[in-house]
Amino acid sequence: MTDTAWTVRTLKAALDGTAAVAAGEFSLRVVEGADPVLLATMHGQGDLEVFVNVSEAQIAASVLLWPCDEQPDRPAFNEFLLKTQKLVPLSNFGIATVDGRDFYELFGELATTSPLDTIVIELHTLAENAIDAARDLRAAFAPTTAR
Repeated sequence: MTDTAWTVRTLKAALDGTAAVAAGEFSLRVVEGADPVLLATMHGQGDLEVFVNVSEAQIAASVLLWPCDEQPDRPAFNEFLLKTQKLVPLSNFGIATVDGRDFYELFGELATTSPLDTIVIELHTLAENAIDAARDLRAAFAPTTAR
């Protein structure tokens, strides 16, 4: 743990100095708004965008997966997610509303005093889990087509 809590800007500055950023694994920018958010673009995962929010209580990182209204048999899929939730390491499924539309999301939380290397691990793990979820879950619950 660090002695002081991270903010969006101090976290960006620290992450910019990591070997992962130097190696081009991901890049960062602050998205300004009522509450600034750190956007990590994960280049090793097809430029997947991970949104990082830093509050007084926690650091929350999330990835939007796909729109809920595109999910066939949404009730069955939601039940499946709730039953298998604990099988995804360091990540949780949820639903986020963006511009009035619900999206499935994958997210993880850390303490605001988490060490920098732990935050880098969380970003990589979340990105890998999101790619796996998009590939495996979408395929498993895809609509069947008549042949």
